[in-house]
Amino acid sequence: MQKESELSFHIIGRFKLSGSITEMKEEIGLVVKKANMELLKRGAPKGCGAEIVKWDIDDDVLTVDIKSDRHVRAHDALLRLRKPLANALGKHRVGIRGIEIEKFTIQVPTEGPFKEFKIPFVKHMHHKDGKISLALEVTESHIEDKIPDRIITLIMEKIAAQHYGGKDEHWKLLWSSKEKAPKFTGDPTQELINRKWIRHFARGQWIYGPQITKVFRAFEHIIEREILNPLGYQEMILPKAVTWDVWKRSGHAKAIYPEMYYICPPKTRDPEYWEEVMDYYKITNDIPLDMIREKIGAPIGGLCYAQCPPAWMFFKGETIADDEFPIRFFDRSGTSHRYESGGIHGIERLDEFHRIEVVWMGSPEQVIEGANKLHDAYAHIFNDMLDLQWRRVEVTPWFMAQEGLAGKAENEGVGTTDYEAYLPYKKGWLEFQNVSINGDKYPKGFNVKLQSKGEFWSGCSGIGLERWGAAFFAQKGLDPDDWPNKFRKIVGELPDVFKFL
Repeated sequence: MQKESELSFHIIGRFKLSGSITEMKEEIGLVVKKANMELLKRGAPKGCGAEIVKWDIDDDVLTVDIKSDRHVRAHDALLRLRKPLANALGKHRVGIRGIEIEKFTIQVPTEGPFKEFKIPFVKHMHHKDGKISLALEVTESHIEDKIPDRIITLIMEKIAAQHYGGKDEHWKLLWSSKEKAPKFTGDPTQELINRKWIRHFARGQWIYGPQITKVFRAFEHIIEREILNPLGYQEMILPKAVTWDVWKRSGHAKAIYPEMYYICPPKTRDPEYWEEVMDYYKITNDIPLDMIREKIGAPIGGLCYAQCPPAWMFFKGETIADDEFPIRFFDRSGTSHRYESGGIHGIERLDEFHRIEVVWMGSPEQVIEGANKLHDAYAHIFNDMLDLQWRRVEVTPWFMAQEGLAGKAENEGVGTTDYEAYLPYKKGWLEFQNVSINGDKYPKGFNVKLQSKGEFWSGCSGIGLERWGAAFFAQKGLDPDDWPNKFRKIVGELPDVFKFL
């Protein structure tokens, strides 16, 4: 793993000036000497910081060569020089027009094998003798915008991911039910198709007939009766077309791109602009995708991926009274969408799926208590009502996984618990439920505060109807006579409809 304390920086910058400073060598020398003694050491431990190792004047250009450790990074040191330099030059009516970066290299230590990758603003990288050498191509404004620091953070995350990639994903068994004899051992999706309870619609999408829909409604009834109503959750309706600003704040913008369905608006609604597209279809009965591609704008965001982030726009920038907590709400107003690539399978892994998203927020103690109540409620449902063989495990937090990170959360109490059901036909396990304590991730991302200025946490739990169905049908089959009595009574009689010839 990399050690941040061993980071080193080297930058050569040119101050472009409004006049010649050839006669000001002595004054510039004093600025450099004082900066090396004080300004470029400020905030660093003794013996650490940045240093101007060389400087040169060429008419109206001052070139400085700076080396540093991580405590006062060389690019920050370059910016620190602007004020004292401007003060010295100002006495001679010379100003600073800007800074050009001639050379900027960073060395990041790492251990073990390293696979090179492409990073924006990095011209090239080289790995040798346990160090990654980066050559950056950046401007003054990039330095002001902290681009080099974000590059370093990203490099460290990628190094950590490569190191972690050789291990199994974080997984720790917390509890497991007894092994139960299955009532069914076939592929539930194939049986659903055979019985015409479902019909394939498009990639990762199904049409659900009246029978399975009634089972889904029974799941919802149980969730309302055992979780939402007794625990005091209020219903909200959240947007399902999610804009970039939400995902930037939630953290999803770091890694969502391969899995999202993009939303691109038309460049104009003017029918005349679209006339050739309409005419082409009328003549050929084919959709002219290339023509359409030219007439739509850049993506404004994408379809709902993680259900709860849009809710935080309701609270963004607000300060909430302490006596309002804990706040509890849920959303079930529409579908979620993820491009699953080769991972699509039956009703258990889809591009379009139906969820009830449960969210709660408050102090750390209130959020942990809310998670424990959900754990108790889920255990009651899965044991006493659905009679499933299942287990509860600690895994890499979902919000870290969706940002391309691995391992465990740093804060104690923050993390994701997965519920896994045994699939007899696969002789394997399916994650079909989760509970996450997200810590202060969303309150910080959306700038939401407590009146008391205390710690503000949140949690979420996505209840996927298809996942519940996949787990239940895999173990109990599709014959209601094989279902637990409590659940069968809630479902009632299944409709006998749509007899195809």
